[in-house]
Amino acid sequence: MSNPTHLQYTAEHEWIALDDAGGTTARVGVTAYAADALGDVVYVDLPQVGSTVTAGETCGELESTKSVSDLYAPVSGEVIEVNAAVDADPGLVNSDPFGEGWLFVVAVTATGELLDADGYEALTRS
Repeated sequence: MSNPTHLQYTAEHEWIALDDAGGTTARVGVTAYAADALGDVVYVDLPQVGSTVTAGETCGELESTKSVSDLYAPVSGEVIEVNAAVDADPGLVNSDPFGEGWLFVVAVTATGELLDADGYEALTRS
Protein backbone atom coordinates (compact mmCIF):
# COMPACT_ATOMS: atom_id res chain seq x y z
CA MET A 1 0.00 0.00 0.00
CA SER A 2 1.49 3.33 -1.00
CA ASN A 3 1.37 6.35 1.28
CA PRO A 4 -1.30 8.88 0.30
CA THR A 5 0.35 12.10 -0.89
CA HIS A 6 -2.24 14.39 0.75
CA LEU A 7 -1.13 13.26 4.22
CA GLN A 8 1.86 14.23 6.35
CA TYR A 9 3.86 11.69 8.36
CA THR A 10 6.09 11.34 11.40
CA ALA A 11 9.23 9.30 11.95
CA GLU A 12 7.19 7.38 14.57
CA HIS A 13 4.82 6.16 11.80
CA GLU A 14 1.77 8.31 12.46
CA TRP A 15 -0.03 10.24 9.74
CA ILE A 16 -2.05 13.43 9.91
CA ALA A 17 -4.68 14.84 7.60
CA LEU A 18 -5.53 18.48 8.00
CA ASP A 19 -9.33 18.56 8.07
CA ASP A 20 -9.68 22.19 7.02
CA ALA A 21 -7.91 24.74 4.85
CA GLY A 22 -6.59 26.65 7.86
CA GLY A 23 -4.94 23.60 9.37
CA THR A 24 -6.74 24.06 12.68
CA THR A 25 -7.85 20.43 13.05
CA ALA A 26 -6.00 17.26 12.17
CA ARG A 27 -7.13 13.65 11.93
CA VAL A 28 -4.44 11.23 13.20
CA GLY A 29 -3.76 7.58 12.44
CA VAL A 30 -0.93 5.11 12.04
CA THR A 31 0.56 4.18 8.69
CA ALA A 32 0.12 0.92 6.84
CA TYR A 33 3.84 0.30 7.46
CA ALA A 34 3.27 0.54 11.22
CA ALA A 35 0.08 -1.54 11.11
CA ASP A 36 1.91 -4.27 9.20
CA ALA A 37 4.87 -4.21 11.59
CA LEU A 38 2.56 -4.43 14.61
CA GLY A 39 0.61 -7.42 13.36
CA ASP A 40 -3.04 -7.87 14.33
CA VAL A 41 -4.06 -4.94 16.53
CA VAL A 42 -6.29 -6.21 19.33
CA TYR A 43 -6.56 -3.18 21.65
CA VAL A 44 -6.21 0.60 21.38
CA ASP A 45 -5.66 3.04 24.23
CA LEU A 46 -6.45 6.47 22.79
CA PRO A 47 -6.25 9.89 24.44
CA GLN A 48 -9.54 11.09 25.93
CA VAL A 49 -11.63 13.83 24.37
CA GLY A 50 -10.70 17.08 26.10
CA SER A 51 -7.16 15.99 26.93
CA THR A 52 -4.13 17.85 25.62
CA VAL A 53 -1.47 16.12 23.55
CA THR A 54 2.03 17.38 22.80
CA ALA A 55 3.79 16.81 19.48
CA GLY A 56 6.43 14.09 19.76
CA GLU A 57 5.18 12.76 23.10
CA THR A 58 3.29 9.55 23.82
CA CYS A 59 -0.47 9.85 23.98
CA GLY A 60 -1.67 6.24 23.91
CA GLU A 61 -0.85 2.66 22.99
CA LEU A 62 -1.62 0.08 20.36
CA GLU A 63 -1.55 -3.54 21.48
CA SER A 64 -1.15 -6.32 18.96
CA THR A 65 -0.68 -10.04 19.05
CA LYS A 66 3.08 -9.33 18.78
CA SER A 67 3.69 -6.38 21.11
CA VAL A 68 2.55 -3.14 22.69
CA SER A 69 3.60 0.03 20.89
CA ASP A 70 3.43 3.64 22.04
CA LEU A 71 1.32 6.06 20.04
CA TYR A 72 2.95 9.48 19.55
CA ALA A 73 1.15 12.75 18.94
CA PRO A 74 2.24 14.32 15.62
CA VAL A 75 0.76 17.68 16.65
CA SER A 76 0.02 19.58 19.86
CA GLY A 77 -3.46 20.56 20.87
CA GLU A 78 -6.73 19.40 22.39
CA VAL A 79 -8.25 16.06 21.43
CA ILE A 80 -11.73 16.84 20.12
CA GLU A 81 -12.80 13.43 18.82
CA VAL A 82 -11.79 9.77 19.05
CA ASN A 83 -12.76 7.02 16.66
CA ALA A 84 -15.26 4.87 18.59
CA ALA A 85 -15.28 2.36 15.72
CA VAL A 86 -11.57 1.59 16.30
CA ASP A 87 -12.20 1.25 20.02
CA ALA A 88 -14.90 -1.34 19.24
CA ASP A 89 -12.92 -3.01 16.41
CA PRO A 90 -9.15 -2.41 16.72
CA GLY A 91 -8.59 -4.51 13.59
CA LEU A 92 -9.65 -1.47 11.54
CA VAL A 93 -6.11 -0.17 12.14
CA ASN A 94 -4.85 -3.11 10.09
CA SER A 95 -7.58 -3.38 7.48
CA ASP A 96 -7.96 0.34 6.67
CA PRO A 97 -5.18 2.39 8.32
CA PHE A 98 -5.67 5.46 6.08
CA GLY A 99 -9.49 5.33 6.16
CA GLU A 100 -11.81 3.88 8.79
CA GLY A 101 -8.82 3.01 11.00
CA TRP A 102 -8.08 6.64 11.93
CA LEU A 103 -7.55 7.20 15.68
CA PHE A 104 -8.34 10.73 16.88
CA VAL A 105 -8.80 14.38 15.89
CA VAL A 106 -6.86 17.28 17.42
CA ALA A 107 -7.55 21.01 17.48
CA VAL A 108 -4.02 21.96 16.45
CA THR A 109 -1.95 24.54 18.32
CA ALA A 110 1.47 23.44 16.98
CA THR A 111 2.95 20.76 14.75
CA GLY A 112 5.95 18.54 15.28
CA GLU A 113 8.45 17.50 12.63
CA LEU A 114 6.44 16.21 9.69
CA LEU A 115 7.41 14.45 6.47
CA ASP A 116 5.70 14.40 3.11
CA ALA A 117 4.88 11.06 1.44
CA ASP A 118 8.25 10.91 -0.36
CA GLY A 119 10.16 11.67 2.84
CA TYR A 120 8.25 8.99 4.73
CA GLU A 121 8.84 6.48 1.94
CA ALA A 122 12.58 7.19 2.13
CA LEU A 123 12.50 6.74 5.92
CA THR A 124 10.81 3.35 5.73
CA ARG A 125 13.19 2.07 3.04
CA SER A 126 16.26 2.71 5.21
